[in-house]
Amino acid sequence: MKNLFLLPLIFVFFGCTTSVSEEDLTMLNGYWEIEQVTFADGSTKEFNVNPTVEYIEMEALKGFRKKMQPKFDGTYTTSNDAELFTIIKSDEHFEFQYNNDMSTWKEKIISISDDRFSVENKEAITYTYKRFKPINATE
Repeated sequence: MKNLFLLPLIFVFFGCTTSVSEEDLTMLNGYWEIEQVTFADGSTKEFNVNPTVEYIEMEALKGFRKKMQPKFDGTYTTSNDAELFTIIKSDEHFEFQYNNDMSTWKEKIISISDDRFSVENKEAITYTYKRFKPINATE
C-alpha cells in the first residue's frame, strides 16, 4: 500500500523538473513563426500563414526579440522596435523577463528543440513557435 502512495509522489516530483537546460537556450537564436496558441481552457488557435516572424538574438542570457516581415526575395522588413529580455532561472525552469517603459512581464520557457519552442504566460496561455524557413521566389 505504501508503494501505491509513493509512486504518484515520485511522478509529481520528477514531473516538475525542467526539461530545458541552459545549453538548450542557445537554440532560441534565429527566426521563428507562431504555430499555435493554447488557451487556459484548452482551446487552441492554429496559425497556418504568418505575415510576420520573430527574430531572437541572445548571448549570455540577455537578448532581444524583434518582429520581421519576410519578403519573397529572402530579405526582411522591420522597424527599429525590439523587446529586450533577460533569461532568468526561476525554481526549476527558465523564464523570459521583459521590462520596458510601459510594462514588465515574464514567459515561462516550456520546451526548446532545434525546430520548436513554447512559452507560457501568467494567464496560462501557451505559445508554440516553429523555426521559420524562408521561401525564396527568385530561385
